[in-house]
Amino acid sequence: MGFFEIAAVLVTVAALASYVNYRFVRLPRTIGIMVLTLGASLVMVLASAAGLGLQAQAESILAAIDLEETLLHGMLGFLLFAGALHINLNDLGQQKWTIAALATVGVLLSTFVVGGLAWLVLGWVGIPTPFLVCLLFGALISPTDPIAVLGIMTRVGAPKSLEVKVAGESLFNDGVGVVVFLILLEMVKQSRGLTPADVGMLFAEEALGGAAFGLVLGYVGYRLLKSVDNYQVEALLTLAMVFGGYAVSDAIHVSGPIAMVVAGLLIGNQGRALAMSDTTRRRLDDFWELIDEGLNAVLFALLGLEVLLVPFTPGHLVAGLAMIPATLFARLISVGGVVSVLKLGRSFTTGAIRVLVWGGLRGGISIALALSLPPIPSRPAIVAITYIVVAFSIIVQGLTIGPLIQRVVPTAETSAART
Repeated sequence: MGFFEIAAVLVTVAALASYVNYRFVRLPRTIGIMVLTLGASLVMVLASAAGLGLQAQAESILAAIDLEETLLHGMLGFLLFAGALHINLNDLGQQKWTIAALATVGVLLSTFVVGGLAWLVLGWVGIPTPFLVCLLFGALISPTDPIAVLGIMTRVGAPKSLEVKVAGESLFNDGVGVVVFLILLEMVKQSRGLTPADVGMLFAEEALGGAAFGLVLGYVGYRLLKSVDNYQVEALLTLAMVFGGYAVSDAIHVSGPIAMVVAGLLIGNQGRALAMSDTTRRRLDDFWELIDEGLNAVLFALLGLEVLLVPFTPGHLVAGLAMIPATLFARLISVGGVVSVLKLGRSFTTGAIRVLVWGGLRGGISIALALSLPPIPSRPAIVAITYIVVAFSIIVQGLTIGPLIQRVVPTAETSAART
């Protein structure tokens, strides 16, 4: 099967999911598309289990795709850039210490708590897995997806400060989580291991170098956007920033994900305010929202195909179900611990911890990282567990976060916070 046929299958699945959700299901758009695409992948898994022989087709499609190259050096950049475009830096500045703590200390805490629990669970179900690989799973499952939640928070009237915390923390924990994942992946690949000095140097090179390159890329993009007033040209320029910028970041060995986040923030703020007309601003927002939703749907379709090839054993199922409360517990420890310390010096919305914990949906970033894993012995187990945790996160957490916000955030406080 050629690239065009593969793209046709994946895009058609995404389009049909969007159509069915709009006409019949009527869930919040992002969550609806994810739920339906996940449902389609589950139908494929069940059909394959019933003996319809879909594994050969799935294997043919996935064999034609270099998942590591496509996901880590392609889709990931678009997802992060699209997410950064919608973040207001002025709002972000008011919550900078909270967001910075959640996206750094919180991600590292989550990585180690999830990794430790995964090591215990996998050993318990008879799938002994090296601790370093379990940490790799902790890193890939720690990033959260704010896009699906923010629309719901706005609709139910959540306080603006809480929205900013969710969006800012999710955006930056994506970047930090990917850097941690790549460092751990390098440690897994290198049999000699990495010394603490190597890890520190790699982190500084990736994170600080990525941020510096992102600033340069964002500034150059801003100057180019400011010199024209044509939304078609400006949309192409932003596409070039992601395509070209990610390629250059790979070539100079700095973090492409961090660079995309920083460049997206600059274009979404400085560029939006000073370099775009109202028409360009609206159409560019629509354009990147479409890319974000489309890529997320394609990722879920790819995950469904990958799961068809995974030997889904009872051990995988038990481990996946056990890791649902484990990841929620890790989220409670990482978010609750950071917020509890910060509460000593600043005020938080009532119920903030519960909303941040339950609203930390896992989505496209986690799927992309899981699918990009090399063929290590533990890969099938990690892919299967990721599938189960992400499915629960989107279907259960995504569909109940609205009622939770209405229940735990006082109405008076909500109304005052948005006026």
